[in-house]
Amino acid sequence: VQLQASGGGLVQAGGSLRLSCAASGRTDSRSAVGWFRQAPGKECEFVSAISWTGRSTQYTDSVKGRFTISRDNAKSTVYLQMDNLKSEDTAIYYCVGRLSTAERLYADSKYYPYWGQGTLVTVSS
Repeated sequence: VQLQASGGGLVQAGGSLRLSCAASGRTDSRSAVGWFRQAPGKECEFVSAISWTGRSTQYTDSVKGRFTISRDNAKSTVYLQMDNLKSEDTAIYYCVGRLSTAERLYADSKYYPYWGQGTLVTVSS
């Protein structure tokens, strides 16, 4: 499974962006998908994840109420709607995948063997 993240860019604080993660290759593979981010000089951190069915979602505390993850399995695409962006959201965002139909989600990167190339989000204050 190959993952391609897109939608990053430069936005002012308080603005919005929508990231997309498109899957290719074995698109019939049923996967949970997540987003991680890495800011300059910081470790990679979990942002959000969604189960294959879309019924389960998980967010890190700092983005709750501002970010929304969703998916369209017919298009093999997962979205991350980011609203009310803050300067501390500036990072490279990576979409990640895990072959699983379970509703349980994980915030640890070790559970996601498939990683996309990343898309840069820059929030100016």
